[in-house]
Amino acid sequence: MACLPLRFGAEAFHLLAELCRAINAGDDMGETISLTATDGHRASAYMAGNGRPALVVVQEIFGVNSHIRSVVDRFAAEGFTAIAPALFDRVEPGLELGYEADDVTEGRRLRALVPTEAALSDIAAAVDELAAKGHPVAVIGYCWGGSLAWASATRLNGVAAAVGYYGGEIAKMAHETPRCPVMLHFGETDHAIPMSDVDAVRAAQSDVPVHVYPAGHGFSCDARGSYHAESHDLALERTLDFLDDVMPE
Repeated sequence: MACLPLRFGAEAFHLLAELCRAINAGDDMGETISLTATDGHRASAYMAGNGRPALVVVQEIFGVNSHIRSVVDRFAAEGFTAIAPALFDRVEPGLELGYEADDVTEGRRLRALVPTEAALSDIAAAVDELAAKGHPVAVIGYCWGGSLAWASATRLNGVAAAVGYYGGEIAKMAHETPRCPVMLHFGETDHAIPMSDVDAVRAAQSDVPVHVYPAGHGFSCDARGSYHAESHDLALERTLDFLDDVMPE
């Protein structure tokens, strides 16, 4: 069981969110580094914090934008070392999208151009970067990143735990066996993930805690109209408790 250095809880996490948004209006808390995947691809990544354990934060379909950087900053403030690899660097380096309809269309287009195994290669490079510092490493992802967090748990070495938020492709990979503890979060009114998919995941993975919230897709992203604070707070509390329980020293 890990001893997480700081534990602020959901209410204080909101205060951290406000601080991070203020900081992101100027400079980020962390720094941009470079990662090299096993296929030789070099990707940028945003990293913050210097605590144990460590988290790889996997982006939505909007790139490592100001919201994802703020998520990294918030987890860093919770005592983690956190890093978000820029998965879209394989097709359009440096891209950051917002959350309007045109951004969704562009994000979906770019996501289709990045094969799952290529994205996992970049996540593995982030895991290796953190592991080289002596940190046990978990993977947490949102939207597309939620699906990739599940795939990281089933396909990658060196991942100590994984948390997936509203990953639309998880049901298609539900037959795969996780190599580490996993927790999953879904919204019951998610327009992109039917409850039949969630039920299929539960049926295939009875040992995996699967939580459903009275919310839609993107309920944990405070930059989206679908943000649902109560669901976000409860999911975050469960996530931090889970990581505290399962992460090694």
